[in-house]
Amino acid sequence: MSVIYLLISISIFVAIGFFVAFVIAVRTGQYDDDYTPSVRMLFDDELAKKNQKSTITKEN
Repeated sequence: MSVIYLLISISIFVAIGFFVAFVIAVRTGQYDDDYTPSVRMLFDDELAKKNQKSTITKEN
């Protein structure tokens, strides 16, 4: 029975360790999305063209 208490306490410490590592990774920006802004930049011209066409048709 004492082995179960030992294993449970070890697993709790491991879980706390993983949680602390996750919180540190989130605070340092590890999960920030760096890929989407670079791809969005490629499609900005297409969005600008669509907006110009819609403003031209509204004016006429």
